[in-house]
Amino acid sequence: MKCEAAKLTDVFGSNVFNDAVMRERLPKATYKALKKTIDEGLPLDPAVAEVVASAMKDWAIEKGATHYTHWFQPMTGVTAEKHDSFISPTAEGKVIMEFSGKELIKGEPDASSFPSGGLRATFEARGYTTWDCTSPAFLKEDAAGVTLCIPTAFCSYTGEALDKKTPLLRSMEALSKQALRVLRLFGNTTATRVISTVGPEQEYFLVDRELYNKRKDLVFTGRTLFGAKPPKGQELEDHYFGTLKERISAFMKELNIELWKLGVSAKTQHNEVAPAQHEIAPIFSTTNIATDHNQLTMEMLKKVAARHGLACLLHEKPFAGINGSGKHNNWSMSTNDGQNLLDPGHTPHENAQFLVFLCAVIKAIDDYAELLRVSAANPGNDHRLGANEAPPAIISVFLGEQLTDILEQLEVAGTAKSSKQGGELKIGVSTLPALPKDTTDRNRTSPFAFTGNKFEFRMVPSSASISGPNVVLNTIVAETLCQIADRLEGASDFNAEVQALLKEIVVNHKRVIFNGNGYSEEWVEEAERRGLPNIKSTVEAIPYLISEKSIKLFEKHKVFSSIELHSRYEIHLENYIKQINIEALTMLDMAKRQILPAVVKYTNELASSINAVKAAGVDADISVQEEMLREVSATLVSFKKNIATLEKVTAEAANMHGDTYKQACFYRDEVFAAMGRLRVDGDKLETLVDAALWPMPTYAELLFYV
Repeated sequence: MKCEAAKLTDVFGSNVFNDAVMRERLPKATYKALKKTIDEGLPLDPAVAEVVASAMKDWAIEKGATHYTHWFQPMTGVTAEKHDSFISPTAEGKVIMEFSGKELIKGEPDASSFPSGGLRATFEARGYTTWDCTSPAFLKEDAAGVTLCIPTAFCSYTGEALDKKTPLLRSMEALSKQALRVLRLFGNTTATRVISTVGPEQEYFLVDRELYNKRKDLVFTGRTLFGAKPPKGQELEDHYFGTLKERISAFMKELNIELWKLGVSAKTQHNEVAPAQHEIAPIFSTTNIATDHNQLTMEMLKKVAARHGLACLLHEKPFAGINGSGKHNNWSMSTNDGQNLLDPGHTPHENAQFLVFLCAVIKAIDDYAELLRVSAANPGNDHRLGANEAPPAIISVFLGEQLTDILEQLEVAGTAKSSKQGGELKIGVSTLPALPKDTTDRNRTSPFAFTGNKFEFRMVPSSASISGPNVVLNTIVAETLCQIADRLEGASDFNAEVQALLKEIVVNHKRVIFNGNGYSEEWVEEAERRGLPNIKSTVEAIPYLISEKSIKLFEKHKVFSSIELHSRYEIHLENYIKQINIEALTMLDMAKRQILPAVVKYTNELASSINAVKAAGVDADISVQEEMLREVSATLVSFKKNIATLEKVTAEAANMHGDTYKQACFYRDEVFAAMGRLRVDGDKLETLVDAALWPMPTYAELLFYV
């Protein structure tokens, strides 16, 4: 590639209309006005937008751009774009290159075919995209040329959010508002905004594209619907952090360059636990930018993989029997004057404040565990959560020994007299000594773990947008901070009230704190005794979106209206139904048109072999061939019966109308269960049939032939 020899510092952000570019290209007054909008949320003057649009157009055209698009994130979970060229005809029959402030700020894509969950009728096509100026515009380079992409929010003609960006921005505003109230009580007068920050670790699989194209299940559903266990899996643990294969290294090299050009701070890359599995992780950034960057990362993973003859699998469980993929969502809160609110800090004042924010998060997780579980729910994650490589479906918080010890002392006495690191601890703005971070080991089995100065939400699905989990995190923490601020603002003795408040939170919400092995059966039983919810499936989780408690929360903080929540409830159910239906139909197609013919051909060969030996008139022992034929034939009979059962329940499910939730439950309980029974027979047949006749690449080939 052209930029391979260039310095990384020259490459990074070269395709981004970032602060440095704006400072260079915009008049000082325009730059200052735009920065006020970005930093303080002030309305954007149309005159300012006009100047910005002109500068953005000139910059993009200089870099080869011919088109622009409002890049948005509808509720499909992927991104969307409609390209318009910069050309504008002149009276002389020529064209000029134009791009106005109006075109920058607002677009109007057809919204009729995007999921709306009943927010609008199919014939109502109008939708609007609105520039999110806090997320920098960027250039995409591909076979179509160079396109200027403008990150936007997407809403309906009547104002409801039709996307994942709008609620995220609303939730960030809600969190900032409530966190600032608490900060003011601790004497912080310099911060004007609190920003949620995220660093998502993205796991993925890479398989050979030729093999991928021969698997209908991978092409249509993203996961293998059949596949016997290979002779080797991950049991040697030799892939994790292992030496990268040359082909993978070449892929990662190009991926990094493409992401760096887009301003994505891709920093860490390594082999993951499962064969053919890898991970890429960026440096933290503001949540809406991190969400945009993660969408770009997923898109670029697929594009760059194709250039290297590979296919990137983002499904949570593409292969049965080995680890699946998640997306660890590292979340924190920072002020715009440079303070991480989840960093224990170095002064007594910071530490009292830290414990308040820490306890606010603990309370939020316990109060709204069901909502957090919904945010991590999709059909793929149903295969993964609770398995050996992933957190259980039970939400709990890992704090480590030191913080747990401090909270336990608060519970008992209202003060902490000692620390695991030594020193007397009293809750007050002048007496609490510094709390060193990284004072305990990490816990990979916890779904929500404190890791020094942030929380790692480890349940997030690898294929999903991180918007949903962060909308929930921002909003539930905003609510608990609101409750804390309400109480402390009216306190006559601030220190005493802080002390009482922390003790109360620990007493009422300690049940959610668990530092042990989240994979153990003992924890499942213990969690039940504690009264923690164990929501095992996506279908079971979805109704919590529209509970009275959820509607009250989201409406209070102006993140979702009741109508918007009900629309997302319908969309989640419809997505589940469609996904399982596609999987069932794909499975039937593979079973009937690929596996059945191959097995029949093999049984014919076995029968012909037996008959040939008999016809030869030799007194040869053919018991082995006969036993093989009996076993294959018996399995084939069972396989055919299970095909018929799956056909029946899939047709029955598709014909259910009226109650979407009931239909989704049927798909989970009947269709998905029938798929599992069919797979058992199919996988057994793979181990019996001649490898030369088996009609699709095996697990061994997919996982190790890269």
